[in-house]
Amino acid sequence: MKKAMMGKKLGMTRIFDENDISVPVTVVLCGPMTVVDKRTVEKNGYSAAVCAFEEIKEGKLNKPESGLYKKAKLKPCRYLREFRYDDADALEVGKVLDCTMFEAGDMVDVSGTTKGRGFSGVIKRWNHHRLKMTHGTGPVHREVGSTGANSNPSRRIKNLKMPGQYGHEKVTILNLKVVKVDKARNVLLIRGAVPGPKGGLVTVRETVK
Repeated sequence: MKKAMMGKKLGMTRIFDENDISVPVTVVLCGPMTVVDKRTVEKNGYSAAVCAFEEIKEGKLNKPESGLYKKAKLKPCRYLREFRYDDADALEVGKVLDCTMFEAGDMVDVSGTTKGRGFSGVIKRWNHHRLKMTHGTGPVHREVGSTGANSNPSRRIKNLKMPGQYGHEKVTILNLKVVKVDKARNVLLIRGAVPGPKGGLVTVRETVK
C-alpha cells in the first residue's frame, strides 16, 4: 500500500468542472498525520507505521497512550491507526504526512462508520412497504407481516429481513475519484458520498480494484 491516510468528513458540496458540469463532492480534512511508532519484521513480524491524527489535551489519554507520545516526544492525538505502507521502514518517527500524498485523478477507497439509528423496523431498515390500510389490516400497518407458512416448512427461513440494530457499522465505498487536492487547507474533494456523519473519522486509501 502506497497511499493511505486518516481524515475527518466535513460535509458535501459541489464544484464545476472545465465543462461547467456540476460535480457532487465530499470534503475530507485529510491530515496532517504524524508517525508515532513503527512495526518491524524483526520485532512484530510485519512492517507498518503507527500514525496519529487530531491533536487533543493530554488529560484525555490513558497512561499507555500518554507514554507512547512521551516516548516519541510528540503532542497527543485522538486517533491511532496502523498503515502498512510499502516504504514503512523508511518512515521515521515524527514524520508528518499530509494530503499531498494524493493527487487529483487518484482512485481511492473510503471507509467510515455509518450513523447509528438504534433498533429500527423493517420499513426504515430494509425499505419494506407498509401493509394495506383497508380490508381488516391493522391496527399496526408498519409491522413485518407473515414470516412463513405454518405447515411447510414449519419454521422461519434463515436470513429473513427483520427489525433490529441499524447503522453504526464499518462501510467501505470503492473506486471514488479524487477531484481536487487543496494543499493550503489540507483538504481532499472526493466525488460522491462517503459513509459517516459530519465530523466522523474516515480512512482514505488507494483503491484495491
